[in-house]
Amino acid sequence: MIHVAGVVNAPDRAGFHAGNVEGTAAMLSAARGAGVRRFIHVSSLAAREPGLSDYGWSKAESESLVAASGLDWTVVRPPAIYGAGDREMLELFRMARAGIVLLPPGGRLSLIEASDLARLLLELVPASETIGRSYEPHDDAPAGWDHRDFARLLGTAVGRRVLPLSTPAALLRLASRVERLARGEGAKLTADRVRYFCHPDWVVSDGAQVPPEIWRPQMETRAGLRATADWYRAAGWL
Repeated sequence: MIHVAGVVNAPDRAGFHAGNVEGTAAMLSAARGAGVRRFIHVSSLAAREPGLSDYGWSKAESESLVAASGLDWTVVRPPAIYGAGDREMLELFRMARAGIVLLPPGGRLSLIEASDLARLLLELVPASETIGRSYEPHDDAPAGWDHRDFARLLGTAVGRRVLPLSTPAALLRLASRVERLARGEGAKLTADRVRYFCHPDWVVSDGAQVPPEIWRPQMETRAGLRATADWYRAAGWL
């Protein structure tokens, strides 16, 4: 069983608990009830910092449930995911098209393209040597990408020269409060997300990479971002 469902945005901790903790518990119960031993759990790099955000806390809690399940589990902690059909990064592509990309304060991040991640999950199913292990896959850039370099990659993907602008954490916190007043529980820039975005290190860990004999990324980052921008245009999103 491959468990990929989860909540990435919720108004409070209870929402994250319901989607990521209770949801994972239900999937584990279903696996045991069906006699399924193999369980691939998609978590997040945010689980490394459970005290930073409710989202990260809920993902860490879900990992604990998986580790205690008695099943043949493997945990995958993806970094920032992009690809055709994704809405979480769409606004960044739209900003790049406008020529200005607003960024969190300085930091670095790792990336992975959606089809590469999907292929990894399938490759893990028969790989018994990965049972009981946690992995942090990436796009073959071990040091990740500086935020400003990432903004320029987005500009290249949409065919625009962009100006990367770092946004102070205090301003992001203010924006989150304004959005909460305007949109209520429908706000996307929550205080939780601001804390997550402002963390300076969302680069995969050195010792947590997938063994290369099991999986290697195939999508080069620049080509993947360009293909994603092309998909957005074809779908009328960009």
